[in-house]
Amino acid sequence: MSKKKLLITEVFKKAEEESQRDTKNGLASYLWLYFKEDMGFDINDRSFSRYYDAYVIGNKEIRINPDRLDMLSEYLGYKNFDDFSGTFVKENNEVNKTTVKVSVDNDEESLTEKLSKIVINITNEQYFKIPDFLKKNGMGIVEMAFLVLLVTGGVVFSKDKKSTFGFASLWGTPATEKPYMYWDKDRYIASDSSYIGPQINMLPMKPEVFVYQKKITRPDTLTIENGDHKVWYDKTNNHVEFFTNYGMHPENGKALKIATRYIIETYAGTHPKEEFADN
Repeated sequence: MSKKKLLITEVFKKAEEESQRDTKNGLASYLWLYFKEDMGFDINDRSFSRYYDAYVIGNKEIRINPDRLDMLSEYLGYKNFDDFSGTFVKENNEVNKTTVKVSVDNDEESLTEKLSKIVINITNEQYFKIPDFLKKNGMGIVEMAFLVLLVTGGVVFSKDKKSTFGFASLWGTPATEKPYMYWDKDRYIASDSSYIGPQINMLPMKPEVFVYQKKITRPDTLTIENGDHKVWYDKTNNHVEFFTNYGMHPENGKALKIATRYIIETYAGTHPKEEFADN
């Protein structure tokens, strides 16, 4: 499979996951609007339809401008097409399998014809696997250790309204062991109760979401260096909110999108086009 075919296939695969659409025209329309509004780059829906016909359902090679290949790669989280071509690994069961063929000379003193070819499958298994949410959020050893402390009881979130985020002794009840959580302005709060009030949407505890999903209340501190493809955002009614992790918006339920360079330059930093207000 060529790198361009692999790129286009992955672009449409991601678009299908984000948009919940499964037709060529629907996906092409979604990608056109996304690239125009969220990445500041115009590729019309007819072009996306041609790419779909050539690379997704066909085996043609058509010309795609280098700048488009770079933006399509950026949509997938890569710096450019060269970065995609050099680092992308397709996620499937065949990736970690190496096939070795050993042929035996076909003479009278050799093994039988049925054993003339030996195929050995070597599967490379990772005995230590980092959770996807850690890899996608760029978490390192320190952050992983912090999560372990949270889960095992080293750090807890207090129920006291005066201290919703703090440290407690190792003998305290870990917040992530509480059965429920709810969103409170910019973070999730753990709870023992399934009902607090009519305006509070209680959810089952999800430790990775509870620990890592926070709203970024100071988007003016975001830069290309610390924000490009490292934070997520939602744009509703021309208002943009940034978050520390991927997933769903805690309030409107929309899927969060990865923040591109264009989004950071347009809606964050010290001179955004939009005035942010704490709601």
